[in-house]
Amino acid sequence: MNKSFFPMVCALALATGVSLQASALELSSTDIGNGKTLGNAQVFQGFGCSGGNISPALHWSDVPAGTKSFAITAYDPDAPTGSGWWHWVSYDLPASVSSLPAGAGKAGAMPAGAKQGRNDFGSNDFGGACPPPGDAPHRYVFTVFALKVDKLDVPADASAALIGFMLNANKLATASITARYGR
Repeated sequence: MNKSFFPMVCALALATGVSLQASALELSSTDIGNGKTLGNAQVFQGFGCSGGNISPALHWSDVPAGTKSFAITAYDPDAPTGSGWWHWVSYDLPASVSSLPAGAGKAGAMPAGAKQGRNDFGSNDFGGACPPPGDAPHRYVFTVFALKVDKLDVPADASAALIGFMLNANKLATASITARYGR
């Protein structure tokens, strides 16, 4: 290979404004912020908590080529369970979807074709933050997965751990927002 080929391509890219850097999947929200405290809207209603139990609005961009579907999860790695706590597991979101409005995690509110797995509260929808009183603030990791498959091959009653395994086995890229909440 000609040693001057790469510098010529770089010079051409700079001259024409073309970026040689690959874009990375990005996740943003008008409701939650990285390192910020969750608002009462994203707090669970029950288990001693009295919040709105509303999933946040989410938007993703810079989707990798070959993306066939998306998934969204919300996970608390600090829950005193030994295995964390799944607050939301949604998958099979069509590749044409690039955002979810606030409240999309309610049963029946997801885009056509999307599914919601069972969270650790035992329901198939979004369950907000509700750490034990007196614990240090917990982290709540909201993640979007760009997937290389149209549909996950999981049973309707699959656990969040099984869905998580399949998400990681089929991901092209992920992006996350980590918020905090304590009481």
